[in-house]
Amino acid sequence: MDGHAIRSPRARLIALVEQLLARRSTVRAVAPEDALTEIGVDSMGMVSLMLAIEAEFDIMIAAADITPENLRSVATIEALIARRAPVASA
Repeated sequence: MDGHAIRSPRARLIALVEQLLARRSTVRAVAPEDALTEIGVDSMGMVSLMLAIEAEFDIMIAAADITPENLRSVATIEALIARRAPVASA
């Protein structure tokens, strides 16, 4: 079974953020409401994160959606993904 199918979008997003931070020598747990800029995600990290999100979730983040409000935390990104990639019915 596909590992993505059994992991929630939130868990997948947290893993992406933790991987990004680890590449920058920051190892820490990420909570859904943590402000990404306050835990070490800078502008270049945010670009990397957006590309990783697009690949992980097979979506395209529209330029209009690239706002501080949408990219503030895992929770806000999760909401953005839910709007961009509605869950398909089984």
